[in-house]
Amino acid sequence: MFVTPAYAQAAGGGAGAIAQFIPLILIFVIMYFLILRPQQKRMKEHRAMVEALKRGDQVITQGGLIGKVTDVKDDEVTVELAQGVKVRVVRATIAQVVNKTAPVAANS
Repeated sequence: MFVTPAYAQAAGGGAGAIAQFIPLILIFVIMYFLILRPQQKRMKEHRAMVEALKRGDQVITQGGLIGKVTDVKDDEVTVELAQGVKVRVVRATIAQVVNKTAPVAANS
């Protein structure tokens, strides 16, 4: 008789609070699988491509320059854009390898 309806409704609120967070958790799970996971995969593939660069590969830089790799160092690559025109490029700015050179087989 002295208990108001507001106190009676607040007593069972624990299960309702968890139910309110389920859509938020689902949104984060969907974001992970649609956005974050593919981005991490792309980054991993790019890193492997850049580490596999070698002399003779034809590459495209992020700036759109197309050239042939003439020298590979730790953090940079020398790219020949035209005959006699060589440019030093940071490895991470290589966007794509167009033509890979075949590994040279050692003659026995």
